[in-house]
Amino acid sequence: MNTSNEKRLAGETAIRYVEDDSVIGVGTGSTVAYFINALADIKNRIQGAVSSSEQSTQQLKSHGIKVLDLNAVGPLSLYVDGADECDPHKRLIKGGGAALTREKIIAAASGTFVCIIDSSKQVDLLGKFPLPIEVIPMARSHVAREISKRRGQPVWRDGVVTDNGNWILDVHGLSIIDPLGLEAELNQIVGVVSVGLFAKRPADVVLVGDRTL
Repeated sequence: MNTSNEKRLAGETAIRYVEDDSVIGVGTGSTVAYFINALADIKNRIQGAVSSSEQSTQQLKSHGIKVLDLNAVGPLSLYVDGADECDPHKRLIKGGGAALTREKIIAAASGTFVCIIDSSKQVDLLGKFPLPIEVIPMARSHVAREISKRRGQPVWRDGVVTDNGNWILDVHGLSIIDPLGLEAELNQIVGVVSVGLFAKRPADVVLVGDRTL
């Protein structure tokens, strides 16, 4: 099965986790786009969605799905999002689409996190995909130096500004043996807004196409 079909199946299969009369947390990316399209078919069964990016917000609104503020709705029962990498423990690297901070907030506020991916995103060890880190613009060089001390190779994603007005450093050359420890360590660097490691709050369910891990 090709990756496009797997993405579509994963997005459509995730609909089974949607509860009637609920507010759905919605992530960002090409696989999530399939989920949003499927969500449009049952939009009258839900109250609306909390979106992690302007891109997803526009797609949701184009389908007539109400987009709500997380501050106004409280805890969510469900969050559906993709990933750039997923290890056997459902820990993730996210942020290829530069929406990692909002994605992390919604994941933290949700009871169940369903991650939808194609099989190319499955890895035994996280780190082949460069680890995105959102940084305050004035702290970019400082954060890059601190990462270099930890043997990562930070590359500024030049020309990209997050929806929060910040910048992205993509860290190459990591073999992430301790995702939880590295996430905590990088979060302590002054100027870091968010780290694209989802280890403290991993996925609860991973769908690879229509298969559940």
